[in-house]
Amino acid sequence: MLKNKKGFTLVELLVVIAIIGTLSGIVLVSLGGAREKARDAVRQSDMRQIITAQEIYYSDNDAYFTNAGPTVPAISTYLQAVSDPLSTQSYVWTNNTGALDCTNNDYDASIDQWFCVYATLEEAGTDTVYFVSTHLGSKKLDSAAVPSTAAGCTCFIWP
Repeated sequence: MLKNKKGFTLVELLVVIAIIGTLSGIVLVSLGGAREKARDAVRQSDMRQIITAQEIYYSDNDAYFTNAGPTVPAISTYLQAVSDPLSTQSYVWTNNTGALDCTNNDYDASIDQWFCVYATLEEAGTDTVYFVSTHLGSKKLDSAAVPSTAAGCTCFIWP
């Protein structure tokens, strides 16, 4: 007598589960790079929004918003406080209350309005890559342009 087979065997089910598990593991690993790129895009967008908020604040008050840092504050009513999308990193806000032009690392009494905010990007590779926003604009800088410190001011010298 012949029996009608009405289901899957245990071995068939285990093989299917193993294949699905392997494929999902491969997909999750490949998404790690996409997540890093997405966080970097958020960082760059935040830095550009800070420039926009600072310029609007400047047009209304004839001065950039000042704060002692080191984290990015809310810029008046123009921008809520922003934070890095990865909780282990943070944006760096440079105290911009002095007359030091940090982007040129030079004391100049005529330059009393500047700001500097930067973030470390997660781009692949062993070199550190920064995204910097200052009164000069925003720019991606590699490890050759490390933050410089002078007279209590930490910012970047743009090559």
